Amino acid sequence: MKNIDAPIVLETKGMTKRFPGVLANDRISLTLRKGEILALLGENGAGKSTLMNMIYGLYHPDEGELWIKGEHVKLQGPGDAITRGVGMVHQHFQLVPVMTVAENVMLGAEITRGFHLDQRGAIRQVKELSKQYGLEVDPTAVIDDLPVGTQQRVEIIKALYRNADILILDEPTAVLTPQEANELFRIMRDLTAQGVSIIFITHKLKEVLAVSDRIGVLRGGQYVGTADPQTATEASLAELMVGRKVILQVDKSKAQPGQPMLQVEELVVEDERGQTAVAGLSLEVRTGEILGVAGVQGNGQREFVEALTGLRPVKGGRALIGGTDITHAAPRIVTELGVAHIPEDREKHGLVMPYSIADNMVLNRYYQKPYANGIILNQEKIDQDGKALVQEFDIRAPSEHTPASNLSGGNKQKVIVAREFSRETRLLIANQPTRGIDVGSIEFIHNQIIAQRDNGVAVLLVSAELDEVLGLADRVAVMFDGRIVKTLPIAEATRERVGLLMAGSEA
Repeated sequence: MKNIDAPIVLETKGMTKRFPGVLANDRISLTLRKGEILALLGENGAGKSTLMNMIYGLYHPDEGELWIKGEHVKLQGPGDAITRGVGMVHQHFQLVPVMTVAENVMLGAEITRGFHLDQRGAIRQVKELSKQYGLEVDPTAVIDDLPVGTQQRVEIIKALYRNADILILDEPTAVLTPQEANELFRIMRDLTAQGVSIIFITHKLKEVLAVSDRIGVLRGGQYVGTADPQTATEASLAELMVGRKVILQVDKSKAQPGQPMLQVEELVVEDERGQTAVAGLSLEVRTGEILGVAGVQGNGQREFVEALTGLRPVKGGRALIGGTDITHAAPRIVTELGVAHIPEDREKHGLVMPYSIADNMVLNRYYQKPYANGIILNQEKIDQDGKALVQEFDIRAPSEHTPASNLSGGNKQKVIVAREFSRETRLLIANQPTRGIDVGSIEFIHNQIIAQRDNGVAVLLVSAELDEVLGLADRVAVMFDGRIVKTLPIAEATRERVGLLMAGSEA
């Protein structure tokens, strides 16, 4: 472990935080040294975000102490943390889409010249920070026009603009392509070389081993151990996180494909700006098989899935499910044809956040018996089945009455999986099914997807995680620039070959 003699810049001593019915953090003590990348691992709900929110002043600890640069502090809010050099880049970016990079960076810390904002001064400072830390970004660009990886750089520049030298990165690669993630790791190393200290929260074990100097692990709200990335393995870290051995390789038998269930012919779909996102795409998924769609995010995958599920209009071509044309069908019609859908954005398209777990479990059939009799809901039956599914799918929550908004990311995903897998299904469309969730939940969801395939369900898996596609799929369709450029049997889908195809090179 490097930086072992470097000064401690942040320390928690016995930090404890309670919420109704939940002990989120239980006497957590950890240290962060100058110029160090400390990776913080843990299952969804292990208490990572709660701890970071206390360090950043969003929550107040019920017990314990926080020390920053040798001073015992009691933060009254994020402003106090920022004043002491602590910056935080949240998983969901805190940017105003219609404003420029410079305007977002100076928001809340405006420079003025007389009665006017000094936008030129902000632009100059953004350029200086970009150059100093290798964060290339145009200060005059509008946020909405920037790719996700560049938006994340803006968030980092925002923190550095406020003189942060302790940086918390919460799930920073959850929405990044592999190339953008590698670029982020370069930026992180450049930052630490200049004395910045980083707490890096992630679920991706390969990333932890690649970039961290030290690894801390939370489980059940407690700090359960520290690991050295030089000697740790993915398997040892997974076991430390979950408290049991985790099978990281998907165990599945050979597929027994049957008749075509999903047929897509020359599909054309536009994005929000009226630009062609899906350009004459054709594919076929058969019963009892998993077709994995591999591709760098932003090549039309989201628009493709939304068109299939009735969430986006189709401009050309057609799609059939079990021989029924669903090209212009509403989402309810698609669902009633036996389609289960795990959406890319679980909060926007998967859940109603203020609703209870039980109510979210019946979003696609609340109007049917036994959950309704005409316009009268049978709440008792909804709650009864919700409670059973909470137990069956290992959803970590006080009860089935818990609002979805109170759940961790992995448990939100499990609610969607439980809802979609607990009814008769002919076709499963899974878009980024394990994004931003821990290894234990990934193992569980992968096993559920395999079980669906083995029950004769046709599975369309869309994932930016190449390991996930190669581990689950029976055939791999590579998507580039709105088209399927090649479909390979899994035996021929090597990482190198698929990677070249994803980059637009013929392999």
